[in-house]
Amino acid sequence: MRTCLTRRCVLLAMPLLASPLAWAHGFRAGDLRVDHPYALPTRPGLSTGAVYFRGIRNTGASADRLLSATTPVAAGVEIHQMQMQGEVMRMRAVPALELPAGATVPLRHGSPDGHHLMLRDLKAPLRDGDRFPVTLTFERAGVLEVMVWVQTPRGPSDKAEREHAH
Repeated sequence: MRTCLTRRCVLLAMPLLASPLAWAHGFRAGDLRVDHPYALPTRPGLSTGAVYFRGIRNTGASADRLLSATTPVAAGVEIHQMQMQGEVMRMRAVPALELPAGATVPLRHGSPDGHHLMLRDLKAPLRDGDRFPVTLTFERAGVLEVMVWVQTPRGPSDKAEREHAH
């Protein structure tokens, strides 16, 4: 009986394992691996949001660059760099994000010296559990559409993100 139940569980799970939703939340374009795109729920009244990634890994021998991004949930998307200047967090748009060969570039929330994608003029608030597409354009790897999951932050950087309102 136990073997039969185990086989039944495996057979029932097989379609789920083949489903893209069951795979790790990562995407691939050429030598680039985009790991876990996510956004935070937006606060009421805000028209901006941000998209982050656990990282963009360049497994190739040549550098690449993220040139731009678009999404149907916002009027525009900018690549932003954050930097601590003394005790003040400064944020500015940059023309591209460098992706060195053989390196992983993190774009994590709460990072004092990092990058993210700024969503301008959101068409609706981002709510926990939502999903939406973002199209990334790379210099060498071309165009890649990723699915972004909106999730409430967890971990030690939560406080930093709550204090950093977009």
